Amino acid sequence: MTRYPVTAELVDRSAELYGDHPALRFKRDGQWQDMSYASLLDDVSRVAGGFVAQGIQPGDRVAVLAETCPEWTVCDLAIARVGAVCVPIYPTSPARECAWVLGDSGAKMVVYEDSGHFTRIAGVRHRLPALEQVVALDQLHRGEPVEPLPSNENEPSTIIYTSGTTGPAKGCPLSPANLRAAQSSIDTFVTMGTGDVVYLYLPLAHLFARMTQVMTLALGATLAYSSGDVREIVSELTEVRPTLLPSVPRLFEKVHAKVTTLAEGMDPERVHDLVRGAFGGRLREALTGSAPISPEILEFFHACGVPVYEAYGMTESTAVISANGPGAVRFGSVGRPLPGVEVRIADDGEVLAAGANVFSGYHANEAATGEALRDGWLHTGDLGALDEDGYLHITGRKKDLIITAGGKNLSPANMENDLRRSRWISHAVVHGDRRPYAVALITLDEEEVLPWARENGLPEGIAELARHPRVLDLIGKAVAEANQGYSPPERVRRFAVLEHDFSQEAGELTPTSKLRRKIVQERYSALVDELYGGNLRA
Repeated sequence: MTRYPVTAELVDRSAELYGDHPALRFKRDGQWQDMSYASLLDDVSRVAGGFVAQGIQPGDRVAVLAETCPEWTVCDLAIARVGAVCVPIYPTSPARECAWVLGDSGAKMVVYEDSGHFTRIAGVRHRLPALEQVVALDQLHRGEPVEPLPSNENEPSTIIYTSGTTGPAKGCPLSPANLRAAQSSIDTFVTMGTGDVVYLYLPLAHLFARMTQVMTLALGATLAYSSGDVREIVSELTEVRPTLLPSVPRLFEKVHAKVTTLAEGMDPERVHDLVRGAFGGRLREALTGSAPISPEILEFFHACGVPVYEAYGMTESTAVISANGPGAVRFGSVGRPLPGVEVRIADDGEVLAAGANVFSGYHANEAATGEALRDGWLHTGDLGALDEDGYLHITGRKKDLIITAGGKNLSPANMENDLRRSRWISHAVVHGDRRPYAVALITLDEEEVLPWARENGLPEGIAELARHPRVLDLIGKAVAEANQGYSPPERVRRFAVLEHDFSQEAGELTPTSKLRRKIVQERYSALVDELYGGNLRA
């Protein structure tokens, strides 16, 4: 077997190599439990047998609607084992998005986790003629063990739907050849091995988490699952004591904000101990992706002995394009292109990528495929530049570029990223297209603002705090601090604090917490107009 067999054969190779080593770690009834690689193979092969008994055949689409948990992994591997196609659905997806993914993919079966998921499916099932079976994750039938079916290298093994910041999500079919190419690229900088523990709280419907799952199991490490409660992540990190941690920037931003607040006047070594302790004390390195992160935050964690490496990729490139890694780090960049991936910058500044990891086109969407794939290159939609040493720097999204009335080009993501560095700010959205200057809509971080309000005898409702002069002063100082890194035409001149945070339920955030900018712009257009009318805080 190769170092990276396709997913259908992955668990067989790993069981042979790692046997009784712990593959999965999860919490049940308040206690952490392990499943060995040998036991994982047995469970996967029996669940695969259950799929066969239920009539699932090679090529059938099987959707999974569940939180990140060991059962998700078992189900995923079993689907691949019988030659079917796994179609993940974000557990937070509303009924309309579930219906779209199930209908567009032609799913024959959907595996769900809880009653809320079932209710969503039941409400739209009449619109899904291809959907034959709806099965609870904890009631998956286990049949006679089956051997993995040979995979067709160029047929889809999974269809992953993009988050859909604009319009309906697009299905990205990824083949065994795509997955193998991506794994081989990642292999050049990954340091994982037997004895490592990887803590996973990201949704397995997202390819970042899915590739983490595959690499962990391929290399004999232990995959430790979050309990699903985001409020427990910090405490679970101290219990699991991971050596590796994949995450989106928000976790690092929050730890950075909290530690720097506590660190005033503290000995630097004590600060370093605080940071290492926050991650359990054993963290060797972390990986951040899916959204930009400030170089200053990365420098801070490196100085504390907890290197956080920024990487870049997208679903259409099987999650990989470039990455920083041990011995090859440039803060402010997303690293060098990985082996097997070619990157160039188009005349208009768009980042283009090519390689065996790039998908062959969207599912049942020729128009979108034609826009994304041209002349053998994936058009990422991101703007960027390659420096003299080959490091890739992302400067913004092409479609989000703001051109002020004075002709100044602004990338809102940069300022938004810097504003989020404040412990008080949860989200920020910068506006200014064809306007005289930039303004921002800002939401408060409840975990930070509410305790501070209690300590200072202020109201304890976010809506009231959003209008309170002392809170506006806090945010004003954060805006002024962020503005220092920009020239006068780029600075945020006025802002408004919203009375609630953005949410997935309201459609303002994708399941990976990316802003749906168009929806936010439309929903708060009157408020933005007020900012330019001079009625709100400068």
